[in-house]
Amino acid sequence: MKLSRKVFIASAMMIAGSFVFAQNQQVQKKGDSEKETSVESEYLNDVDGDIIMTLAESDEYDNKLVALQYLQSALDDGNTSDAVIQALDRLAGEGLTTQNRTNGRLSNNFPEIRREACKLMAKVPTEHSKNTLISIAVADNEPMVIAAAVKSLGEIGINQNDETVEAIAFANRRNQVLNPTSSLALEVLNAFEMLGDSTENKKTMIDAVARISTDYHYVTPVRQKAYKLLKSLSSSADSKKSSSSDAK
Repeated sequence: MKLSRKVFIASAMMIAGSFVFAQNQQVQKKGDSEKETSVESEYLNDVDGDIIMTLAESDEYDNKLVALQYLQSALDDGNTSDAVIQALDRLAGEGLTTQNRTNGRLSNNFPEIRREACKLMAKVPTEHSKNTLISIAVADNEPMVIAAAVKSLGEIGINQNDETVEAIAFANRRNQVLNPTSSLALEVLNAFEMLGDSTENKKTMIDAVARISTDYHYVTPVRQKAYKLLKSLSSSADSKKSSSSDAK
């Protein structure tokens, strides 16, 4: 009996030891697998970024369209590698910050490419994206590109020292003089709505909205929206003044 008991105990210990060993092997394999997946994902991100950058730098318009499609997929998958951001910057400034000329004529003025790239920048809500979009908004002459940049600036929502609001107001004021466009004015109003709470000094915003509300170059729905926003901003400013006076 004693021998049988010893054999039973020894067998149980061996089985337990095998179970623990198997668990350790599974944990190790899982760790190695996750490490391999991470390395593989990083490698694929780099490859995607290189492909996108090559397409973005191409002289062909169609290649730039393909680059935008790749960028859309990459950003949806969470790929914000340096190469992806560089390609996005390149396409957003195509014909503006990056100019190619043939016999003195600008050959890469592709506002549609700039517009789509500006839209995609909202997917990368960083200080860098905000600065790039501000540069485009104040420098571009195409209302549809400015509108896309303004829309993304509102969605990103970074407005330190009111610089984003001031840039949007400047871009719209310049366009209002040269080529008033209802679609751009509407995006300006939408962006101001999103940035209102982060704006310390609302005077710039109020002045811009007031000009839109009384400019009959814009369609009626846009002017009506401006009027409603103006009332809201004025009420907010009055409320803030009242709170300050009560505090004193």
